[in-house]
Amino acid sequence: MYKPLEAFIGLRYVRAKRRNHFISFISLISMLGIALGVTTLITVISVMNGFEKELRARILGAIAHATIQPVQGTLPEWRSVIDAVEAHPEVDGAAPYIEEGVWLQGVESSGAFIRGIQPEFETRVSEAHEKMLHGSLSDLVPGEYGIVLGVGLASRLGVGPGDRVTVIAPRLKATPVGASPLMRRFIVVGAFEFGEFENDSALALVHMEDAARLLRMPVGDAGGVRLHLVDMYRAWAVARELSTELSERDLGRGERAPSFYQVRDWTRERGNLFQAVKTEKTVMWVILSLIIAVAAFNIISMLVMVVTDKQSDIAILKTMGARNGTVMRIFIIQGCVIGVVGTLLGVVGGILLALNIGAVVPMLEQVFGFSLFPSDIYYITELPSDLKSSDVSKFALMSLAMSLLSTLYPSWRAARTHPAEALSYE
Repeated sequence: MYKPLEAFIGLRYVRAKRRNHFISFISLISMLGIALGVTTLITVISVMNGFEKELRARILGAIAHATIQPVQGTLPEWRSVIDAVEAHPEVDGAAPYIEEGVWLQGVESSGAFIRGIQPEFETRVSEAHEKMLHGSLSDLVPGEYGIVLGVGLASRLGVGPGDRVTVIAPRLKATPVGASPLMRRFIVVGAFEFGEFENDSALALVHMEDAARLLRMPVGDAGGVRLHLVDMYRAWAVARELSTELSERDLGRGERAPSFYQVRDWTRERGNLFQAVKTEKTVMWVILSLIIAVAAFNIISMLVMVVTDKQSDIAILKTMGARNGTVMRIFIIQGCVIGVVGTLLGVVGGILLALNIGAVVPMLEQVFGFSLFPSDIYYITELPSDLKSSDVSKFALMSLAMSLLSTLYPSWRAARTHPAEALSYE
């Protein structure tokens, strides 16, 4: 079978048993270094993707992707607003809400956010109904003043099912003896757990009509509309577009209020956390790429030694008519073979480790007798992993590119060999 001269000689140099065993050792170290770097990079980034996915599921399970609320007043025609926004192709669902920061008093006291909801609509935008530890959202009946607490908040208040909690709102009402805050007693009818500190320790759910009565709002009105979108990363753009459409609709119908809406997306509430995870992924990518870079430098060292060791061979090839480009390609092929084999080993190892990290970590914990994520400290007690083909392709291409670049200088140096000078010492 036909094989180009460069490939024949380059592959022969890879397989040959050299007189200098140190060169063979450096070749092996370079190959293993690239494999280790790619494996580590794929595994670590997959684990960080898993953490990001887990955080997104836990945090965005309770908060909406975006909210739309009137600039002034309340939203009496919230059903028509929901019909209008759900007609948008990028909106999965919408639900009305009222939200206010309050003070809760049980056995102990704590600040929290109280959210008035319509249980039949809430399932469109939230996973609260799936996270219930006790009771259900349907237990929130208007006029009965039931309240569902996050498990952390219930613990801090020292209350359980059937206990009473006094909700004190930061608004004043006039009484014969002066102004006093708005307050109402609610009965605990359920508890939920999202596995995320702020949602579990600072959120309480009540029926929207009960929230309106507590806050002296018109019963039946909503404070705004929460949205669940097809693409959460387009939350701001979609919410702004819907806000403009609703404002134009109200003005076209001659309505005086609300004619303008303000929007808020999930990045305003939790964006800093996800940005921190993204930044950390970038930093880890840069740091772990240095492992591959070090292995690539080893390829340079190995090829330089091979060029020095093969001076006479290069001189003979050039006297037989081999051009500089031919000599360069011989050593480029030799270095690239090491890079390709190392990259393939790294990709296979990284994929296998990333897919089985959930089984590997417990095994290591059992062997060495430690717990990586103690349940009394961390909400996430297992090491998650989310392997993405785009990451694997990106890291493999980066490794191959580094391997190719590392062959250029030694190959260029080999091509500059002068036959007369090289053979004069033989």
